[in-house]
Amino acid sequence: MATGSESDDDPAAEQERPAHMERRRWPREPAMRKERPPHASPALEPLRFSTQDLPPSEQFQAWRAHMAPLVDVYLPEGKSPEDGFLAEQTGWQLGDILIVQQRAHAHRYVRDQAMLRSSPIDHWNVGLQRSGQAWTEVNRRVTETAAGEIFFMSLGSAYRGRTTDTEALLVFLPYEMLARDASLLQSAGNTVLSGSHAELLTGYLTGLETNLGNLTIEEVPRIIQTIGDMVVAGAASSTRTDTGQNQANMGLMERAHRYIHVNLHSENLTPDVMCRALGISRTRLYQLFEASGGVLNYIRKRRLLQAYADLSNSADHRPISEIAEAAGFEVAANFTRAFIHEFGLSPREIRRTVATQQRPAPAIRSTRRYGKTIGDWLALTG
Repeated sequence: MATGSESDDDPAAEQERPAHMERRRWPREPAMRKERPPHASPALEPLRFSTQDLPPSEQFQAWRAHMAPLVDVYLPEGKSPEDGFLAEQTGWQLGDILIVQQRAHAHRYVRDQAMLRSSPIDHWNVGLQRSGQAWTEVNRRVTETAAGEIFFMSLGSAYRGRTTDTEALLVFLPYEMLARDASLLQSAGNTVLSGSHAELLTGYLTGLETNLGNLTIEEVPRIIQTIGDMVVAGAASSTRTDTGQNQANMGLMERAHRYIHVNLHSENLTPDVMCRALGISRTRLYQLFEASGGVLNYIRKRRLLQAYADLSNSADHRPISEIAEAAGFEVAANFTRAFIHEFGLSPREIRRTVATQQRPAPAIRSTRRYGKTIGDWLALTG
């Protein structure tokens, strides 16, 4: 069986299906949760989706609805919704990262240009294939991922593919988190990672998965940093030198997010300037950021997140008023109100925590609620 190979075959072509998944109740936890001391910090709470308890005729439609914000999914040729479709996801929000444990029957998936134009999702996606195989096509180039391999791609690009019955661990990282390495990561898109860095990342994710039910929010910041560093290192060692996506081939949303990241503290970061830089109308720009509450609201949130990071940095000794000004707030009181509304803590409380060498909780938006689709899960990270 080929592993990590590339071909020009149509990924939507029907494959020989492995033995049908056993119709059983899949385990809902990666590992048994340990008893926690009475005053220990709370563990992370999982997000859940499953078709297990639905009538077989309704299972695939439920899967389609759950995945609709990310991809359109289809049954393989010869399969009917009446046959049933077992799928399950357990999601874990680690700050800005979403980790998803997934089991699903064979299906096809498509994320096309029309979806890119309307979707706020442009995350980086790392997937550790536990069982089965997947074939994904980006720009007419197909990459095969086999059991035990780890793939990397950008959700800011259109793609399509197919998968056998599989189990996988999926990691979604927001574009801004790795924006400084965007060019490198783009050239490594739709790639099976290889080499020692890929092996280290595989080992780290495997160990992390077995402990997801026991992690606390205090442990999250270091995990986020480690995963980000390892993904960049793995992508760097697997980067193709023959081809690479240029900016013209990126999804429009991805280009908009990159522009905001690069110009986050610029006084000229306005809708009009963005429209001219991206070559789009104001209406199109507003459509792009409609799911984020508008482009100005998105910029405001990114600046507040940067302010949170600056306040949490023990090496940053700037006055809070200066950090507030860099975040676009001329009045300190307005900055404090916005900061508390977003994070549930005041800027002074974050500074005080750092000063006493206590690690603050990761910046998790307190006003959001868990949703019912994978798009809602990803919204928690962006």
